[in-house]
Amino acid sequence: MSEPAALRIDPHVHSAASYDGHDPVELLLEQASEIGLDGIVVTDHDEIEASLRAAALAPDYGLVGIPGVEVSTAAGHLLAIGVEERPPPGRPFDETVATVRDAGGAAVVPHPFQRTRHGVRRRHIGDCDGIEVYNAWLFTGYRNRRARRFAAARGLPGVAASDAHHARYIGRAFTEVAVPGARRGAVDGDDVVAALADGNGSVHGRRQPIPRSAQHYLSGAGRKGAWTAARVGRRAPELVQGLLGDG
Repeated sequence: MSEPAALRIDPHVHSAASYDGHDPVELLLEQASEIGLDGIVVTDHDEIEASLRAAALAPDYGLVGIPGVEVSTAAGHLLAIGVEERPPPGRPFDETVATVRDAGGAAVVPHPFQRTRHGVRRRHIGDCDGIEVYNAWLFTGYRNRRARRFAAARGLPGVAASDAHHARYIGRAFTEVAVPGARRGAVDGDDVVAALADGNGSVHGRRQPIPRSAQHYLSGAGRKGAWTAARVGRRAPELVQGLLGDG
């Protein structure tokens, strides 16, 4: 029997479509290809259009195309990997996981327990397809170790990701996914998503330098405030109409 195809995937990357992202998907794909990854998942915050574009363009860069989104649930953030439609934000955690699975995707909890980053708390994490046990944007290894212990205790697959917000940080952490019974060149995004959900992945990576992480948190907080204000402004007529009613 042939060895399973092993692909290096960074499943948590942000583009300029996120309030805290910077680079267009073309630059992200180019960087991923140059450093030897086999694919990335662009997981912008509650936005999926850029990710769909990245997945469509990925083969042009020799990469596997996998769409996704980082959706805001009522309990915290959730990576919806392999979906082509954004799950509605603000819904209960378990309901969102079910929506992701119904769409053929894998539901992975990113940076768990970190309230400053909207991580889902331990008591709210129910059934899911994986836990991000290595996130490159942590100040220390404590949170990663805690996530790893939690995943092991629950029997949940562990995932590693860069959580990159600039192209140059892509691949700083990644998941090597083994796809049984497939030739390397014949693997598609559905194969990778299924392998992730089945726990056929191993984690690799290193943390960002602490000064860079601190700068990232501070600048991200400012951009998030501006992004939220802009979204509220765009929805103002809708909100007013909702308050006034149809009459």
